[in-house]
Amino acid sequence: MTDPLITGHRLNALGQPVGLPLDDPAPKPHPPRTPMHGRYCRLEPLAPDHAADLYAAFQEDRTGTLWTYMPHGPFHSPEACVDWVATVACRDDPMFFAVLAEGEPLGVASYLRIDRLAHSIETGWITFAPRLQRTAAATEAHVLMMARAFDELGYRRYEWKCDALNAASQRAAGRLGFTYEGTFRQATHYKGRNRDTAWFSVIDSEWPALKTRFETWLDPANFDGDGRQRAPL
Repeated sequence: MTDPLITGHRLNALGQPVGLPLDDPAPKPHPPRTPMHGRYCRLEPLAPDHAADLYAAFQEDRTGTLWTYMPHGPFHSPEACVDWVATVACRDDPMFFAVLAEGEPLGVASYLRIDRLAHSIETGWITFAPRLQRTAAATEAHVLMMARAFDELGYRRYEWKCDALNAASQRAAGRLGFTYEGTFRQATHYKGRNRDTAWFSVIDSEWPALKTRFETWLDPANFDGDGRQRAPL
């Protein structure tokens, strides 16, 4: 019985099923450390200058739920946030971006597990302040990162992974068009506890239809005067 997630195959000269050939198997470029511009948000390479504003935005989370499933945080002082930003901002993998909405840094996201040979890239470390969550800017930030991976760099696979107990992250992956692929048991640990990891992906053949869907949803005509969506994504 063929696995429904297998993306296609052909028979070789021995009659065995093998994967489809690639048009261009050469390594893909590493993501550039350059901004990404949208209608509702802007992504900038994370820099120490973002730290103070990020700390203030993160402080709007009064319950601490923002940090439950994150390997970092919470930041108990501005200095702690500054130190963290200074540590990660210079890395190439993960490569962090600050998400700016209405001109203010309100969150971070990254590319990681960048595999140029396999043409695969993951998004993660997504930490959005309450003001950014469930907004057009938040959705657009993900779309901009996906568009760079597929349209600009030519990657074949875009991954999303999260704690298998993080229901909100799994709902977000589904809303953005990712396909659930399975759960890796005891994949890692953080903050002194086990993590089973749920895997999701979008592949290049799915991207054109998803891109059209995103463009329709992000059109200003889809939002009323109070910024509420008229049609769901």
